[in-house]
Amino acid sequence: MTTSSTGATGTPVSVASSSSAGAAGGSVIDVSSLVSELVAATEAPQQTVIANQTAAVTANISALGTLQSALSTFQQSLSALSTPSAFNSETANSSDQTAFTATADADAVSGSYNVTVTNLASGQQLLSAPFAGGSSSVVGTGTLSLSLGGTSFSVAINSTDNTVAGIASAINSASDNPGISATVIQGTAGAYLLLSSTQTGAANTITVTETDGGNALAALTYGTGNTGNYTQQAAAQDASFSIAGVPYTSPSNTVSNAISGVTLDLLAPTTSGSPATLSVDNDTATVATNIQGFVTAYNTLQTALSGLGSYDSSTGTAGAMMGNPVLTGIENQIQQVLYSFVGSSSYNSLASIGITTNSDGSLSLNSGTLQTALSSNFSAVSQLFSSSNGIASQLNSQITADLDAGGSIPTYSQTLTSQENALTTQSNTLSTQMAALTASLTQQYAALNTMLSSLQSTSSYLTQAFASLPTVQGVPNA
Repeated sequence: MTTSSTGATGTPVSVASSSSAGAAGGSVIDVSSLVSELVAATEAPQQTVIANQTAAVTANISALGTLQSALSTFQQSLSALSTPSAFNSETANSSDQTAFTATADADAVSGSYNVTVTNLASGQQLLSAPFAGGSSSVVGTGTLSLSLGGTSFSVAINSTDNTVAGIASAINSASDNPGISATVIQGTAGAYLLLSSTQTGAANTITVTETDGGNALAALTYGTGNTGNYTQQAAAQDASFSIAGVPYTSPSNTVSNAISGVTLDLLAPTTSGSPATLSVDNDTATVATNIQGFVTAYNTLQTALSGLGSYDSSTGTAGAMMGNPVLTGIENQIQQVLYSFVGSSSYNSLASIGITTNSDGSLSLNSGTLQTALSSNFSAVSQLFSSSNGIASQLNSQITADLDAGGSIPTYSQTLTSQENALTTQSNTLSTQMAALTASLTQQYAALNTMLSSLQSTSSYLTQAFASLPTVQGVPNA
């Protein structure tokens, strides 16, 4: 007896054994193979649909991540242009950089100012009388008290450092030394102790007192009414200068409070009768660099958007988000802003300052046109990008809205995640159903297998019984 079924490939599947196997009463059907092929035939079409849909959702999730990253990167370039403070950048220049240099911050006001430097701030420097025995000359022990301006510190001198060199080392290594350096200078007459202030200004004078009762350390003392032990090599002096004819003094050669937003570094007195010029201007170079950065960043973004939404007819390949409303919506928003007009001046669009669109959608910048705009009307260029309806500020706001919770990108991401989870559930459900179908078919075909095996045993018995009947005239009885 033979039974057949069609498997997943359409090829008939034999469910009966050969006659010899049947005669032996063995298994008639290969239940495991038959059930496996029947279940596969049922599962494959559904699983293919789920797999294709899952691949599409996965591709969209990846593409959305690319879009999100591209927008975030582009947004970083906007911070240098999207607020008025981004344009509050000034430069300060000196016509005589041997006399002074200058820097400016956002508080500086454009203008030109005459600067005359009379003298520089300096630190006091005192040279002691010579010690004939050289740097190893023993001076004495006790305590030296030194002060610089209003700050004092003490140095204990004992037998280990009671020489000129030892005293110099003790002064330099004092942890609370406010800025007095001690140097030993060897001359023909002996060793000299040089005390130098690292702090400039008339108020930062050096004084030295001692506590050994007027003995040997007294040779190192210095102060009001006691100047005989040292020769003043340099006086403690304030810098003196004038800006636009207004005189000013400073204890430091770095001056940041004489003119708002400008720091002067005084280097040398100006030539008598010939003041130098301090020029404070808008920092057009930095702004031009930031605008070039904007153009470059936009072109990088445009390349990413084009790749996501394009179609290559030669290969028949479509971008992962071609026709996707999220992508097209963002592209339309950006285009509307790029081609908008801001303000009423002649520099009220990107094209007016030298930024034009190429045939592939990328931007190009004419540096000469931009520099002319910055020089002619810096304020208008600032307004074009940074005002409340400026191009950079609008783009920044739109991208923030797209990326923030509730925006188009997070919302679409949630939709894709839900779809992905639903497909996972479908796949799991299908696996459960196929497991149940496998069990059911296995049970059915096992029962059929038992019945067929029984029928084959009966057939074999009858065949043998008929064969053993007596024959009549040489013909077996039927």
